Amino acid sequence: MGMCLPCLGGAADDVVVTPDPETRRRQLADAAEKRQKETTYRGVKNPEAVERKRKKQEEVEKQAMTTSVSGGGGGGLKWQVG
Repeated sequence: MGMCLPCLGGAADDVVVTPDPETRRRQLADAAEKRQKETTYRGVKNPEAVERKRKKQEEVEKQAMTTSVSGGGGGGLKWQVG
């Protein structure tokens, strides 16, 4: 029985203090974002180039949507009666 007491006395020093919930939540969010980024660019040699290409494609699509809406021609179709 005398051997258990020194073990219990030193156990208080080995306790790991957990961070407050807000810090823990931030750490988990950062870790999740990092994992998502790693899986997104898995197998890609140059992720920056892929990101630039994606943004350029989005801009082209946005510009195409803007010009097609402002054209007002209804899609360029003509209606003739006669």
